[in-house]
Amino acid sequence: MIQTLTIDQLGHRGDGVSLSPGGATYVPFALPGETVEAEPVQGHPDRRKLLRVEEPSPDRITPFCPHFGVCGGCAIQHLRDEPYRAWKRNLVIETLTQAGIDVAVDPLIDAHGAGRRRITLHARRGTHDILKVGFSANASHDIIAIDHCPILDPALGGALEAAWALAEALTPVGKPLDIQVTATENGLDIDVRGSGPLPPKMITALSQLAEQHKLARLTRHGELVLLRRPPVVTIGKAKVVLPPGAFLQATALGEQTLAQLAMAHLGRAKQVADLFCGVGPFALRLAEKARVFACDSDAPAVTALQKAAPGTPGLKPVKAEARDLFRRPLAPPELRDFDAVLFDPPRQGAQAQAAQLAASRVPLVIAVSCNATTFARDAKLLIDGGYRLERVTPVDQFKYTPHVELVAVLRK
Repeated sequence: MIQTLTIDQLGHRGDGVSLSPGGATYVPFALPGETVEAEPVQGHPDRRKLLRVEEPSPDRITPFCPHFGVCGGCAIQHLRDEPYRAWKRNLVIETLTQAGIDVAVDPLIDAHGAGRRRITLHARRGTHDILKVGFSANASHDIIAIDHCPILDPALGGALEAAWALAEALTPVGKPLDIQVTATENGLDIDVRGSGPLPPKMITALSQLAEQHKLARLTRHGELVLLRRPPVVTIGKAKVVLPPGAFLQATALGEQTLAQLAMAHLGRAKQVADLFCGVGPFALRLAEKARVFACDSDAPAVTALQKAAPGTPGLKPVKAEARDLFRRPLAPPELRDFDAVLFDPPRQGAQAQAAQLAASRVPLVIAVSCNATTFARDAKLLIDGGYRLERVTPVDQFKYTPHVELVAVLRK
């Protein structure tokens, strides 16, 4: 049954929300103030499919990507910049308010820069031997085949062509393939997952494809297939050779922005712990001014950091350790000698480590987060332990999505 709905507000996922005494109804791609026609979505009683916009919002603009609305990568290309920025900042404000945290939130910083420098493409061959390579569809596991994505860093040029070629060689009927592509200074670094064991002939064929597409490196489940040149990124003054499938911030400007904010807040701290350090986007910059202890459960990432730091002129000592901070967080006695602690955990947050920090005497904590909800939970632990949340700065490197980063300052 087709319904006519008035959209009252923009939801946390970028959906238009129609409010009624019976509850909220969510309409993707609708905007506040609009009157729309929509139909029910089977299995989702509170969701509707947008059929037509009867009265468009003055804030509605034409999306710049032809795949928008079908591809699930972007949620909100159809909103004018000013209200988009307000919505993104309000995602942080509302989450903190709901958690009972009262703090001023800075204006949103746009850190999209040149665009995304890492992507994961999915490939699947259907029953009629039709291959699709692209991103997941909106609210579905279907794959939307693409040959162009306008939000990618130009350094990912050739990524889609290489992914299609690898998928042609590797994808059997019915089995999905994930192809992670990272832009590095020496070319594309690709790790393929889901292919299963490879016979020698296939490894030879993949090596030829890697040469043909001038990849820096090709790995399968982290195992080397071909290394043409080391996949290097520059972090501060250091050159880091990435481990296969390494995590990097989504955009180069995003990494730089988060690091600059952290550096400014850390001031003259001389002994700093960088927890959930990864390959060192903070540690290698912090070491220009302070002695750093870096820690992460990702052993290959820690090894990459350990190799990069000693060979970089002008850095103070960096000690790095592979350690699961979810199961073995640093305890107050281990934190005793630090002037400051920075932590940048995955989306699940750093609950165990935050509890230990709350019990410590570390005077300054810088929290970096990609999930306002888990940040609010962790920040509440720190506040209850005597810290004062002074400042929160939202950073938008996942532009056109509901995801937002933040940097926060807490003092005891």
